Amino acid sequence: MRTLCSSTLIGEALLIMFAGLVAMKLTDVGTGAIWAVSGVAILLCVLLCGVITRPGAVWVGWALQLGVLASGLVLPTMYAFGVVFGGLWWCSVHYGRKIDEFKAQRAAAAEAPAPAAA
Repeated sequence: MRTLCSSTLIGEALLIMFAGLVAMKLTDVGTGAIWAVSGVAILLCVLLCGVITRPGAVWVGWALQLGVLASGLVLPTMYAFGVVFGGLWWCSVHYGRKIDEFKAQRAAAAEAPAPAAA
């Protein structure tokens, strides 16, 4: 799960950075406010990559997805990106957990003693 979620978060950090650049030119919101909010979101994305396997980290990721979706209030294109990255986040968590379960089963099977030949 760590690899999939981290990849999604890094992609999202890049999206937020570029969206901040676009928002500076297309909105009346001050540059300082845009970069304060964008900077916090980018930092959260990067820090969340390191703690994604800890309890509650996935929920923080969901909150981040809602924040990206809500940024559509300032830059309407972000509604579409919020939906896309929300879907990517769901896929990363869902399939990441399935992959982790599969790896655990495979590791348990490899550690189990082989049946004795008769």
